[in-house]
Amino acid sequence: MALRAKQFDIARQFATEALKSNRTDRNAVMILAHALLGQDRADEAIPPLEKAARRGNDPEIETLLGHALCKARRTADGIAQLRRTAGRRPPYLPAFQELAGQLANTGEIAEAIGIIESALALAPTSIDLQLDLGRMLVRNNNRTEARRVLTAARTIAPARTDVLTELAWAQLLDGAFAEAADTYRHALGLRPDDTLSRANLAICLMEIGERASGEAALRSVLRGRPHMLGRAAFAMATSSRGRFFFRPSAAAKFLEREPERAATP
Repeated sequence: MALRAKQFDIARQFATEALKSNRTDRNAVMILAHALLGQDRADEAIPPLEKAARRGNDPEIETLLGHALCKARRTADGIAQLRRTAGRRPPYLPAFQELAGQLANTGEIAEAIGIIESALALAPTSIDLQLDLGRMLVRNNNRTEARRVLTAARTIAPARTDVLTELAWAQLLDGAFAEAADTYRHALGLRPDDTLSRANLAICLMEIGERASGEAALRSVLRGRPHMLGRAAFAMATSSRGRFFFRPSAAAKFLEREPERAATP
């Protein structure tokens, strides 16, 4: 419970006490490692994970070890560990996902795509892997293929908001603003408080000529969330039919103002 509440110091203390009674307590090792990683103490998380990994074939422990090594700036060691874990059978899919993510972080996007594709060959119905592949393809600027993969994932899992928002982002980047707007609307129908999706919807609306609707969407993003001013101003400036303000205060004044109502004839 402490770990889920991000009370990392408390979680670390409990896990440390548990390990004093039983040094091979797997759950305590996992909690301790996650708590240390949450405190940006990856170096300290590595030794207990290495000991646990040596005790047996545990792909979850090994994957977390690979993550910790990478976070501790031992990227080569971390990737080598993740390659070994991804090579085990039966396959442990999170190891493929972690390996692909770490490779992408080093700029090896093409290899990361290949890793996810190899995982999909082992688990072709995995929506999570299809989503990861779509994200990697977007990062690799292959928007057409990304849209194909993510559209297929949406067909299988139409209620997955993460799939919808990633598909909408690929459509937006590809200039398919009307399609992206429809996809964002669907996502927002499932998760209305997603302010980033609403800001991106605003860009799409302005690009298809619905400037008033786009600005209304940005006003709803900013309402009660002053920290979103930069994102809202960016959305307006990004659109070819938006607005640009030299001062943040001017953008805030515009967005906080209620739109003028048309006069009744």
